[in-house]
Amino acid sequence: MSHGTPHPPPAPVRSGVPEHGRVPKYYLVKAELEELLTRLGPGGALPTEVDLAARYGAARATVRQALRELLLEGRLRRRGRSTVVAGPKIEQPLSLASYTEGVTRQGLRPHRTLIGLDRLPADPAIAACLGVAEGEPVWHLERVLRADEERIGLESTWVAVARVPRLDEDFDPAGSFYRYLRDQGVALGGAEERIETVPASPREALLVGTPPALPMLLLHRRSRDTAGHPLEQVRTLYRGDRFSFTLDLAAPTTD
Repeated sequence: MSHGTPHPPPAPVRSGVPEHGRVPKYYLVKAELEELLTRLGPGGALPTEVDLAARYGAARATVRQALRELLLEGRLRRRGRSTVVAGPKIEQPLSLASYTEGVTRQGLRPHRTLIGLDRLPADPAIAACLGVAEGEPVWHLERVLRADEERIGLESTWVAVARVPRLDEDFDPAGSFYRYLRDQGVALGGAEERIETVPASPREALLVGTPPALPMLLLHRRSRDTAGHPLEQVRTLYRGDRFSFTLDLAAPTTD
């Protein structure tokens, strides 16, 4: 068995053609556009909708629907008023490695932009997540996630002030929170994580720089320290057109 370069995954059965065999016009245009994207390569700019409609003999509304699907799939992205071919999606392993480590492994430069760092009394839900008393002071850290300056996500972190009392004084908001925790002598012991698909709210879409209709990947993480005590509660919203997650699955030890 060959262990060389892996082959791309096979196309879906019938490649999207319905059983009755009648292919929607926009899907034919989309197939033509996919060939154009391959020729242009990442970063290549597409012609205007008017030019594409003339090239493929289709209405602008038909071209727009094909472009919309390619945008939602992450094959295209907006750059100013232009539409360009997107590069490969960023792959983030599902592990306790930080976002910084995951992005760096792919040769990209991670960065975070601070939206806010606030000291607040814990409401009942946050108090239960962090294992603190209701009303106890907690930090709420909100940052936009970037890779090579491209906005790709929004991260909201809750942690008890008692854990990191000087967070507002000696933490670099552009850096890794997990690295900061390690520097403070706080070690991660494990986490529970849940992933779902959601639309972004108007505020979230504005911060991440995407249309509100774009599907987003939402991760909820509750981390523990090595003693098993709750450490942080994180809500991270990733752009569905730019991010994917990988998981290395081990074989079961029993039948």
